[in-house]
Amino acid sequence: MTDTRDRKSRSLFGLVGDVPKLVKGLVKGEIDLLKAEMLTKAKIFGLAAGLLVGALVIVLYAIGVFLTAAVMGLATVMPAWLAAIVIAVVMLIIAAILGWIGWKRLKKGLPITPKRTIDSVKNDINAVKGMGKKPTPPSQYGSRKPDVGGRF
Repeated sequence: MTDTRDRKSRSLFGLVGDVPKLVKGLVKGEIDLLKAEMLTKAKIFGLAAGLLVGALVIVLYAIGVFLTAAVMGLATVMPAWLAAIVIAVVMLIIAAILGWIGWKRLKKGLPITPKRTIDSVKNDINAVKGMGKKPTPPSQYGSRKPDVGGRF
């Protein structure tokens, strides 16, 4: 009978002794998830910003071409100005396409808050308090889903 009590108290103390390691692992996992999620969002915003800057540069060149066309049109009545206007319109179409693609990419990264990490931390807090549902992991990785790069 004393063997049973010793085993129970040792296993209880063993469990209590494991709590700091488990909490440390949980916090480290949440920080890793936050880093991965924010890195993904930063990549999306970087690409979108590059496309928008590209569109702006092309618009600036188009303004220069329109000014050249206006000068040529006023200087002499020749078809050269018509060619300049056609080139300017083509450049504006390219700028519109780049701007549209950049805007779509920018919207894909919104909102900038790390939603998955916040939800995961809330679930962890509820689980520690004993208020949350027991998670049923859909895969070997638990309730976490991979980010855009396939990392967990």
